[in-house]
Amino acid sequence: MNFRTIYKAALFLTVTVFSATAAGNEPPQVTVDGLHLVNDTKMARVYAKPGVDLSQYNRIYLVKPAVAFRKNWLRTQNSIPNRRVTQEDMQRIKTELADLFIDVFRQELQNNGGYVLVDGVAEDVLIVRPAIVDLDVFSPDTPGTRNQRSAIASVGTMSLYMELMDSVTGDMLVKAFDNKFDRTRTRIQARDRTRNELAARNMLGEWAELLRMALDEARLKVTGK
Repeated sequence: MNFRTIYKAALFLTVTVFSATAAGNEPPQVTVDGLHLVNDTKMARVYAKPGVDLSQYNRIYLVKPAVAFRKNWLRTQNSIPNRRVTQEDMQRIKTELADLFIDVFRQELQNNGGYVLVDGVAEDVLIVRPAIVDLDVFSPDTPGTRNQRSAIASVGTMSLYMELMDSVTGDMLVKAFDNKFDRTRTRIQARDRTRNELAARNMLGEWAELLRMALDEARLKVTGK
């Protein structure tokens, strides 16, 4: 699946989640590909194949995430006085966030879960295919903004769309969506890439932990350990 396809899937689920919430309606109980809504999860929306058993997967094929900014993000940034953000800045941020995603998820899954990460298919390999969408970096650290100071309560927000698939059959097993809003910066300070990275790492770490816990829980139900 290419970037455009997974982005459309992520955007569709995003719109479905928030339009239903805003209208006070119940979310769809079943997706067009037959996944059923899972209640009482720690993410905004989770859909799963009925009777899905994730315990059979001991290895994980973690796909590098597609990353997309919130609509008109660049225009909004450049409408702020004394700020200059370029297309090259956007691409760098997307690349760095995708690399950070892999680093954070690899550490959580390998170090805390004992899962082996691979780059091939097999019967015990689960494909994890993520996308970061609606990315909004409030105070980017770029050559055109460096050393400026601002007072904001957050460095940004992002949404995660994630698919879990059987690597051999290609069957869609789980789709999940969630949004996070960072609240780590509350005082006036200069823009700093390290602070932005730390905030992103914390948000990604929470999602990585949720995935690892879900896989652990599935394994525990079968093995008891």
